[in-house]
Amino acid sequence: MKIAANTIGPGYPPYIVGEISCNHCGKLETALALIAAAARAEADAVKFQAYTPDTITLNCDKPDFIVKDGPWKGWRLYELYTKTQTPLEWFPTLFKVAREHGITAFASVFDRSSVDALEKLDCPAYKIASMEITDTPLIQYAASTGKPVIISLGMASVLEIADAGEAAGAV
Repeated sequence: MKIAANTIGPGYPPYIVGEISCNHCGKLETALALIAAAARAEADAVKFQAYTPDTITLNCDKPDFIVKDGPWKGWRLYELYTKTQTPLEWFPTLFKVAREHGITAFASVFDRSSVDALEKLDCPAYKIASMEITDTPLIQYAASTGKPVIISLGMASVLEIADAGEAAGAV
């Protein structure tokens, strides 16, 4: 299913995206059940995160790579991202099941390889996480697909937002 440009924007109802992210807890069956639940809730889309631990962090024991607070306190980032990733091998099944449920599936991307993998599946849009807003080469690469690019602003400065918009071709 494609995201129809003529159904998103002023004058249209909100476009509801179910954030699945790592809520599948490493189980494909749970990810599929979450897609079905989002469809039952009449979401328009579901969003995953496309990365591998090697493309998002370093396998490092230094203090800057250890989670300081919260439920993951004490975890090494590499271990955390290994546990919470959505394996790239799942995406063909995830996209197929989302289509069967009549909703769109897309993903946050963190590097060129995740864009390339999702392009093979005709991913209809790409999301850039707020922590990647200054990665203008990634934004440009995702935008070069001609698909919509959604950018989280997080705590970005006005200048960072402008730069990201320019990289995406929005300015």
